Amino acid sequence: MIAQFDTFEINPIHSGDAWKLCDFIIANQDRLQRYFPKTIAQNLTPTLSEIFVNKKAKQFKNKEEFLFTLKHIQTREISGIIYIKDLNWSTNQGEFAYCIGYTYKGKGVTTKAIKFLIEYAFTELHLKTLKIIVHNTNKSSIKVAETNGFKWIKTLKNEFTPIGEDPLNMELYKLFK
Repeated sequence: MIAQFDTFEINPIHSGDAWKLCDFIIANQDRLQRYFPKTIAQNLTPTLSEIFVNKKAKQFKNKEEFLFTLKHIQTREISGIIYIKDLNWSTNQGEFAYCIGYTYKGKGVTTKAIKFLIEYAFTELHLKTLKIIVHNTNKSSIKVAETNGFKWIKTLKNEFTPIGEDPLNMELYKLFK
């Protein structure tokens, strides 16, 4: 376990998470579709989730990408997932990507989870720069970034293209150790 707060805990993804992750993705598919289409596609069935989870656990072990689950302590259900991705070990930089389930939206859970994972990224992974890339309409995600001390850096032109949409400009936020 990485951290525990309120009624939640943060853990690295592990093989026992496949069914729970599939349940989380399916239950929140509409919410996640625009920004997490690849994660959805890889978790549409328990079998696909098992393959996905094993791949992510291996990437975690190899320090290629870090995927964490945010679980409710009592129910053990996955309430959200958080990536530390796009790692550049020569510059000690990584990017957060996160999603929270419908049930916990707007309750500050993601903000608290990111706070703990910032500390983990700086102390355990020895990263020096963390970034969050967000669309300007995603006010909740902007609040997560700003509340945790991330500063707006610039607008990234045509940074992300959702499936079936034109490219979107995204906002870059950074936090330096």
